[in-house]
Amino acid sequence: MTSVPGEISPTARALRTLEILQNRPGVTAAELARRLGVSERASRRHVAILREAGIPVVSTRGPHGGYALGRGAALAPVVFTETEALSLVMAVIDSHPSAATSGGADDVGSALDKVVRALPRGAAREATALRDHASAAPDRHPSRPDPTTTSALVSASAQERRVRLTYASDSGSTWEDTTDPWAVVVRHTRWYLLCHSHRAGAVRTYRIDRVRAVETLHEQFDRPADLDPVAALEQHLGVGWEHETRVVFEAAVEEVERWVHPAMGRLGRHTVGCVLEGSTSNPAMYVREWLARVPVPFRIEGGDALLAEARTVSAQLTAAVARST
Repeated sequence: MTSVPGEISPTARALRTLEILQNRPGVTAAELARRLGVSERASRRHVAILREAGIPVVSTRGPHGGYALGRGAALAPVVFTETEALSLVMAVIDSHPSAATSGGADDVGSALDKVVRALPRGAAREATALRDHASAAPDRHPSRPDPTTTSALVSASAQERRVRLTYASDSGSTWEDTTDPWAVVVRHTRWYLLCHSHRAGAVRTYRIDRVRAVETLHEQFDRPADLDPVAALEQHLGVGWEHETRVVFEAAVEEVERWVHPAMGRLGRHTVGCVLEGSTSNPAMYVREWLARVPVPFRIEGGDALLAEARTVSAQLTAAVARST
């Protein structure tokens, strides 16, 4: 952390002091002085300015003592550097392309408007230029969940309380399930609920954008003590859907695995190469988007919906080739 230049005003240093106390509770007068670029006496004076402004700053003596914000401290103004401001705008536009247009067309765009307006003049100028002149392609397959639904699931997970949810699969099926919400996991911009499903009696992964309703129940649950949410999500993404899948590849596991992601099922060894077994709620997507991109000879052995979709695609492509000759 570089020292604050000498021409910065006492007010700016007081705000900087407040920021340091928020980020480093227990900071000593010596460290505070070093970060502010002033003497220890001056650093104590800036702490006194905060106290005079009604901000509770407590101090503890001794080897492990220092300054910290007391209970009831109001939130400090958020101060961004130009780099932080630009990084924030870029991250928002990257994950939410519609926010690239100023004017608050949706909640994210509106929130970004407020952040940009609150920035210091220099940072706001750069952030506004970036937002106004960077073009973002719209997401063709948006999967952003409802914030209220997401918050309810996160809260239930934190409190270890069961939830009853209504879920709509990609194929249009809808059902209710009582679940133990172990964790909310974000994977490749999609939000998932990793849970124990009482309906299935097994671990399930539900996409939160497909959760239509959530009711938090009074019953408690115990989360597995050794749970690794990301690893568990990866393991169970391709399990438990209504259409079974089984695909045999004429190549070794090591050659195929880089083309197969966990949502497609589990890859194992087979006498002719390897076999991929799992399930899906969307056979059309499985065949047309996932299997079609694998540059390895394979045959579909099941289930019925996957085979039917593959026959449809095969007929379409055969007809297309016939018309071109």
